Amino acid sequence: MTLEALRDEIASLDRRIIDLIAERQRLAARMAEFKHHEGLPVTDPHQREAVLSRAFDYAAEKNIDPAETRDIFALLIHMSEDRQHEYLGEGNLP
Repeated sequence: MTLEALRDEIASLDRRIIDLIAERQRLAARMAEFKHHEGLPVTDPHQREAVLSRAFDYAAEKNIDPAETRDIFALLIHMSEDRQHEYLGEGNLP
């Protein structure tokens, strides 16, 4: 396999990752609607820690850096919370 072919495969994976992030953002908007109707806050520290812990553990199982993976998921959670705030008219996302 050539270097260019490997780069093409990585680019394809990058697009899939972005598609998954977009789907996560769509679910965050649906979650905001649910939380709004139930009178729940956007942020949930216990759920945040559960997601981060789950990501850490699964990354360790997959033999990738669990601390870095946890950081990535912290950013994904932040993005989801921003999307929920925007859905509720509290932010400025597109």
